[in-house]
Amino acid sequence: MQVIKDKQIIANTWTYLTDDEPLLTGDVIVSVQRWLQDKSALLAHEGKIGVRVTSTDAVADLANDLQHIELIELNFPAFADGRLFSQAWLLRERYHYHGEIRATGNYLPDQVFYLSRVGVNAFSPSRVEDITTTLAGLNTFTVKYQPSVN
Repeated sequence: MQVIKDKQIIANTWTYLTDDEPLLTGDVIVSVQRWLQDKSALLAHEGKIGVRVTSTDAVADLANDLQHIELIELNFPAFADGRLFSQAWLLRERYHYHGEIRATGNYLPDQVFYLSRVGVNAFSPSRVEDITTTLAGLNTFTVKYQPSVN
């Protein structure tokens, strides 16, 4: 499947692993819990490491490890749950994370512009047919009244 990164459609090279799946070679995404439990094995792994953050996870738990994590995936449980907007802002502004922050799960194409304003630079729509709508949503507004992280 394709994703949007930095306003470009690219191939997705990442694989999400559940907590009980064996570690694969290549670019993998794990839960915060798995990162905290298996950090040494993950650091020795061949490939890039990403961590999936849910709305109930605390990004502060990752603060000291962000230099080892190339992707933070924000997994939205429902489009009405905005806690991950705050998580993205914290990652960029408080913890100075410079890697990829990707939105996945149940967000709306109408929300991507606002997500980009708080530091999200990549999007993985749940439906392939939403990729062009999502990409267009990044340019919804041309005038900005508030400062942003980008």
